[in-house]
Amino acid sequence: MIKPALVLGLGLLVAPPLTAEEDVSPTVALKRMTLEVAQQIAQGALHECRSRGIQIGVTVVDRNGIVQVTLRDTIAAQITLPISRMKAFTAANFNAATSALQDRADTPIGRIDGLVMSAGGLPIEVGGQLLGGVGVSGAPSGLTDEACAQAGIDVVIDDLEMAF
Repeated sequence: MIKPALVLGLGLLVAPPLTAEEDVSPTVALKRMTLEVAQQIAQGALHECRSRGIQIGVTVVDRNGIVQVTLRDTIAAQITLPISRMKAFTAANFNAATSALQDRADTPIGRIDGLVMSAGGLPIEVGGQLLGGVGVSGAPSGLTDEACAQAGIDVVIDDLEMAF
């Protein structure tokens, strides 16, 4: 009968030692946006659209597409909220501007509930790492929605880059 300690010892002798390249951590470190950063992005987008005379809804989601902040300007239509949420969710899940996904809108993936593949959603990415997404709805043009979303990201991008 072979003793368990002997089997373990033989296994250690047979298994090659891990090199620095093979020493892989079983966990992944992820940076996340704070609530304050998400609020600044939403306020920045809202401010930009207001400066253009446009009332919007804006949503900021984390990297998993979970809502962190939602704002609706005073007289923005109620429908701007679910649309902005879906744009932010889509941008975060595809890690792409929703304007770049428009050709997929009339495909099976584009018809999945909860996705909106029209301009107005942007991923929030810093140092090659996805932090979340921002979606804007309510402007007469999706490109204006997208410009307001970008303005919101621009408010915090320098601070985020310095944090990486």
